[in-house]
Formats: sequence, structure tokens, C-alpha cells
Amino acid sequence: MGLARFGRPKGAPEGQLSPNLFVANCGPAVGLSHDAIASAFGAFGQVKGVYAADDTGARVVVSFAEEASAQNALNALHGRPCAHLGGRTLHIRYSVLQPTSLGRVNDSVEVSLLDSELNIPGLYLFHDFVTAKEEEELLAAVDERPWKNLAKRRVQHYGYEFCYETRNVDSKKNLGEFPAFVSPILERISMLPKLEDVETIALDQLTVNEYPPGVGLSPHIDTHSAFEGLIFSLSLAGPCIMEFRRYFEGDRPPRTSSSIDIETENSENNSNFLRRAIYLPPRSLLLLSGEARYAWHHYIPHHKIDKVKDSVIRRGSRRVSFTFRKVRTTPCQCEFPQYCDSQR
Repeated sequence: MGLARFGRPKGAPEGQLSPNLFVANCGPAVGLSHDAIASAFGAFGQVKGVYAADDTGARVVVSFAEEASAQNALNALHGRPCAHLGGRTLHIRYSVLQPTSLGRVNDSVEVSLLDSELNIPGLYLFHDFVTAKEEEELLAAVDERPWKNLAKRRVQHYGYEFCYETRNVDSKKNLGEFPAFVSPILERISMLPKLEDVETIALDQLTVNEYPPGVGLSPHIDTHSAFEGLIFSLSLAGPCIMEFRRYFEGDRPPRTSSSIDIETENSENNSNFLRRAIYLPPRSLLLLSGEARYAWHHYIPHHKIDKVKDSVIRRGSRRVSFTFRKVRTTPCQCEFPQYCDSQR
């Protein structure tokens, strides 16, 4: 069921009736499915639907067919433990349905589990690329090293430092060799089957990102003039979904800047681009090459929970990614000039 937009009546008295109830301390993140919530509130009248109130997974809106049913439920359950919902104390107030703004992207997109389901040339996802023990060792190794604080996340750079203001690197300023703890990853990458150039490419830039809950990544294409055609990203500690957009010929994509506001994710009309999404579990390796690397914007929604198929998955206390790239030393001559800074 899609996410409906609700809010408190503006300028209305606190007690104004509504068939819709905003219910806090209630939702998938606290172990309560929408079906269970609908069943519990159904004792007071016909429930038309249960909707996520926000991205926390702990607040919902219960929509009744009649105002009287909502009033009875609020009077009976507000501020009291609900035996039918695990004894949780619910905090309830009235809410109203608000019209969706024109031009906003539908927040629901089918999330794939396999790269073959996306139909994006050049995108590959390798599950269980490292073991649980190796994951633990990699996290311990980076935590022993200094982090650099950005606005919402922490990073480490190896080989070359990535400049977020220009979305590029200074190829004349080499930071030295990669740390020894990533050598097994590089060796395993070199043995990936059926991938052109993977055996000979000398990856020389590594960015380690740490994402706290609710922090994602703004839509962008990695700068063509900065990096070669293979980008590898290893996910550790926590899961997430990654979304992709391919803009149609002649349409202007959003500027690929780290300062893109979070609203960019949902503010554009989705009639001018294709949209895909894939689930990245811990210990998986994502490869972007060819069209996937050069022509599709990728980003991580700023969510604390993700809906994958019929499951709601809460992101962990942290997600750490290792992104390996090869710094480009000559202008890019790719087949996608509309996205290429070297060819504009």
C-alpha cells in the first residue's frame, strides 16, 4: 500500500474530529505489522487502511471509514497499553489526508534482489563477497584509523583524496599505497569472472564511508573525468537499498553535486527518467561498469527503514562502504557524452 500524506488540521482546534488517526509507538520498526494494527483498530469500526506516517517505521496513520470509529479508538487506546499490540502504549491524535503535490515522484519503487532483475547493462551484484569474519576484521581495521567528519557521515580516503566540492581528485597528490587489510579484497576482485579489464585494472583510490541510520547519498554519477570505467562498492555492517535513474535523451539530469538537497530525490517529475532499485545486503559487492557507471544516476534514499518485496527492513546502527576506483589520467571518451564532463 502506497504512502498517503497526512497531517494535523492547520488552524483547527485540537479536538477536531477526523476519520484518520496518527499513532506513535506503533509500526514495523517496533514489531507490529500493518495487518496486526488494522486488526486491533478494527474492533472500533471499518479500517480503510494503515499507512506509514514517516520513514521511522514507528509511527502510522490508521484510516477509518467513519469519524465515530476513530473517536472511539482514540478514547479507548490513547495513552494506554494495547493488549492486542504487544502491550505497547500508543500515543494518538487526529490526522487529515493531504493532497499529494503535483510532480512528486511516487516513493514506492519495486526493489530487486538480483542484478538480473534490473535490466541495467553493466551493473553486477555479488552476494557474500566477504565472510562474516572478514567483515568484522575490516570494520575493526578502519575503526583503528582516523575518520574525517562530513556534515552527516564520516569518511576515510586512501590512494587519493576525493574532493566533495569539485567531485574530483587531484591526481598529482598521491596519499600512498592502500592499507594491507584491503589486499584480499583486491585479489578477489581481480578474479571476478566474465568482466572485461578486471584482471588488469589497477585500482588506486578507495573511499570508506560510514552512514548512520537515516543518512543516504544524494543522486549523482561519479565524475567521468575523475575515474575510469569500473567502480566497486563493498557494503558492510548494515543493509540499504540503492536506486538508479536513467534520464531520457534530451532531458537535463540534476546537477551532480554533493550539495544536492534531499528533496531532489522526490521533487522531480518521473515522466522523464527510468527508475530502478536494488537491495544491497551486508557483505555484498556492487560493480558499476559501462552504461550503469556512465549513464545512470545512483543514490541511497535517506531512510531508516526500507521496504523490500513484502518485508520491512530496518537499517543497522551503521553501514560502512568501501568504494574502489581507478583515477583517470586522460580525458574520458565514453559513449555517453550527455553525461560526460570531458566531452561537454
